[in-house]
Amino acid sequence: MNTKVHPDHAPAPGDPMSNGDRDVRIVIIGAGVAGIATAYTFQQAGFTNFTILEKGSDVGGVWHWNRYPGLTCDVPSQIYQFSFAPKPDWTHVFASGEEIQRYHRDVVDHFGLDAHLRLNTEITALRYDADSSRWTITTDDGGTMVADFVVCATGVLHHPFTPDIPGMDTFEGPIIHTARWDPNMQTAGRRIAVIGAGSTGVQLVSAVQPQADAIIHFARSPQWILWAPMRTRQGRVLTALLRGRKGLHGFLYRRVFLRASDILADITTTPSWRRNLVQWFARVSLRAQIRDRQLRAALTPDYQPLCKRQVVSGSYYQAITAPNARLVTDPIDTFTPSGVRTSSGEDHDVDLVVLATGFHAHNYMRPMSIIGRDGITLDDAWEKGPRGYRMTAIPGFPNLFTVIGPNPSTASISQQYTAELTARYIVHWLKRFQNREVNEVEVTEQATDEFNDAVADAIGPTVWNTGCNSWYIGGNGNIDLWPFDRRTMTRMLTAPDENHYHIR
Repeated sequence: MNTKVHPDHAPAPGDPMSNGDRDVRIVIIGAGVAGIATAYTFQQAGFTNFTILEKGSDVGGVWHWNRYPGLTCDVPSQIYQFSFAPKPDWTHVFASGEEIQRYHRDVVDHFGLDAHLRLNTEITALRYDADSSRWTITTDDGGTMVADFVVCATGVLHHPFTPDIPGMDTFEGPIIHTARWDPNMQTAGRRIAVIGAGSTGVQLVSAVQPQADAIIHFARSPQWILWAPMRTRQGRVLTALLRGRKGLHGFLYRRVFLRASDILADITTTPSWRRNLVQWFARVSLRAQIRDRQLRAALTPDYQPLCKRQVVSGSYYQAITAPNARLVTDPIDTFTPSGVRTSSGEDHDVDLVVLATGFHAHNYMRPMSIIGRDGITLDDAWEKGPRGYRMTAIPGFPNLFTVIGPNPSTASISQQYTAELTARYIVHWLKRFQNREVNEVEVTEQATDEFNDAVADAIGPTVWNTGCNSWYIGGNGNIDLWPFDRRTMTRMLTAPDENHYHIR
């Protein structure tokens, strides 16, 4: 396989191959779920001149960067896998982050994708040249590459958000973000402050509370928490059945597991009895497990369940009611040398502060500099917030595609399904380029406007639009999510509508 593309030996776009077709040079940015699905799909379609550039030291994306105690996927394991790499032997119904990362590494190794992979390589700039219809990629070591197509599979959760709290530099203990966890960090016997009430904060508190000397959870805005058996092991009978009958496993994935995820899309996008039922269960989960009325009031959000990214846990309420645990809802005023002071003036002395404060979810490919047609930059194009066409293309940037781009399906539809579908969609254009039918393809402004207008209309009845402040909302105030069901996604991304593109 031709695994690396360098300008000193890469063929020019018009150079013929032995069969008369052009060799399509492709760079895939990111080796998480989206990047792995894209690489596999391209390889299966016969496109092998691709390089995967990954800034991390291993594959897995969010599952590589996040290694904090208690990290667990909030989607059942049998749903959270690639259709082309079914895994029958998950250890738990909800897999740990470590097992998911190992699964991604196994997939890369099994399909020979490692030969195309360059780790510890961060891209600093992309620049398009209209005369040659190619992209020049600059990496952090000063090297450059050229490609006919660039596919941005960077995901949405990879730039940690660190709050700007006064006095952080005065605290005498360690401050660590969950996405930069030190595996040598000791938590047993320590007084720990956890800042942040999302899934990460809930999982971390649940995991470290039993052995901590004390744990204080700073959760200014409480979350609804659905009870689920997160620690339940996958049954041996199911594992043996799926391992022995691969056809059955594939059938169950397509007909049962994926369709189960369709129910979530229906719940979040359409007001119905299903949504009411899940919201009722969230309220019951709180009432049944928290008997203390004062604590229950402090843990009760002022918005509808499911409005934010839903938190799932089977142990948090037990952890936060333990003698060594405390919930603090007062805003943090400042750090002190010995801990944290809240707006009420109360000091909380701790040894360790953990920031479970999430990510810059709307950065996507940034901070890399991306310059498209006629010198337009991505920052210019996204001055009013991320904006694209069907998660896949951006006006002004020819021969560049995104996998799980703006308006991602992160809150409702399988990421693996979305990535595989999008990659097959991009293959259509790769074939057109290979066959010399096109040199340049760019989505139109009109098609992008029409799609974004449809998104704005469809967001209205979704549960995300019921009055909460969540990370789904971009800097422009718009909810940056996919508001349609999986059937609509499949229809939109099965094959391109060429009327929506400038083709040269």
